Amino acid sequence: MSFLDDLENNLKNLESQEESTESAERAHRARESARAQALAAAPWAEQLKHGPFTAELLKQAAVAGFRLRMKVHVAWLGTTLRLEARERRLELRPTSTGVLAVYLENRREVRTAPVDLRGSAEDLVRTWLGAA
Repeated sequence: MSFLDDLENNLKNLESQEESTESAERAHRARESARAQALAAAPWAEQLKHGPFTAELLKQAAVAGFRLRMKVHVAWLGTTLRLEARERRLELRPTSTGVLAVYLENRREVRTAPVDLRGSAEDLVRTWLGAA
């Protein structure tokens, strides 16, 4: 191998090393950002998981589902509470500023609205399902 070939290989190695270092730094920044968001949302997630609003919400969802003759499925996905009835979903997502209600129909986001955890769970279910 000649000197020029050796030099070219060394330059290629350095470039690939720089690219991998940059991608590692980007990944680290993304992890740190996600961690900071999770820490900021933690108090709201805790309040959503263990607060009286959630218990009342689940009760009202079951009552509305019974009236409309549909099963309401409940799932916790990390800190997100998902309620699902036929093609409609309601996801309560904790954020750094509060809890956000995300309304989905046929797996597409229709709208979002902030949730007052001291408010009426019945009103939230009524808005979601259109139940009386």
